Amino acid sequence: MRNFRLGTMTRVSMNRWLLLVLAVLPLAAGAVVIRHDVDDADYRVDPAELPALADMPGEGHGVLIAPRWVLTAAHAAPMEGMGVTVAIDGTRYAVDRVFLHPGFKRMPDALGKEALATGSASKIHAFLAASDDIALIRLTAPVAGVDPVALYRGTGEAGRVATLIGKGATGNGAVGLLPGSAHRTLLRRANNAITGGNQRYLWYRFDAPPHGLPREGVLGNGDSGGPLLITVRDRQQLAGLGSWITAVPEHALEAGFYGQMVYNVRVSRYIDWIERVMEQNGDALDPKNGFH
Repeated sequence: MRNFRLGTMTRVSMNRWLLLVLAVLPLAAGAVVIRHDVDDADYRVDPAELPALADMPGEGHGVLIAPRWVLTAAHAAPMEGMGVTVAIDGTRYAVDRVFLHPGFKRMPDALGKEALATGSASKIHAFLAASDDIALIRLTAPVAGVDPVALYRGTGEAGRVATLIGKGATGNGAVGLLPGSAHRTLLRRANNAITGGNQRYLWYRFDAPPHGLPREGVLGNGDSGGPLLITVRDRQQLAGLGSWITAVPEHALEAGFYGQMVYNVRVSRYIDWIERVMEQNGDALDPKNGFH
């Protein structure tokens, strides 16, 4: 199965070859990909659905988890300096610091070259699976008027129906990502069932009807760092962050088709790191932020 990051990556040395792979796809960036037999309007939602959603520069997402802190996928995190901002609830906030997890690995160019030469991304798959693709962004000023999203701290993600949300290009499971679509447009929401997890990632599959959920969908290229939310005691909690996908063999270099798997950073496994970084920088998570 072929594997692709879920968005344009900001660090050239790491991403050059994956972007070349993406260049042969119908579309190099996307958002929520939907069922072919359900109207797109059923997936569209108002931005007020998740005001804590953060837009990274260009494309990609993060989630506000404390007044000055955004959690995202490491490969989608912006570079520090030069007036970089992220947008939350329609307002731009300057980035103070970016903290990449020490276990995050930048992909060697050689892996991308080999994938292009052989048509196989198996080594890329293994590389991504062993990387801690998570980052914290500290803002220069706190976000006012937006409630942070609670973090899921348990271990019972598998089997739960999750909500995923993102902006940008779209498509459907029958035809894949639509060519020529803009990278960031309307907000869409879909559901999927988490089928498994390990020490770093949770994953779910894009099931074709009649097996999929009524509003089945997956994140697409362009939504790195997008939230995977589960409901616990009537409260949405952040369980995962969109990281990378595997395509199906019959569409080996194309994304957005039924059968593909989406891998999400497993937030519950990084709680200690998140809290430690925040505390070392003068902040702390609200003790009510997240529960089993």
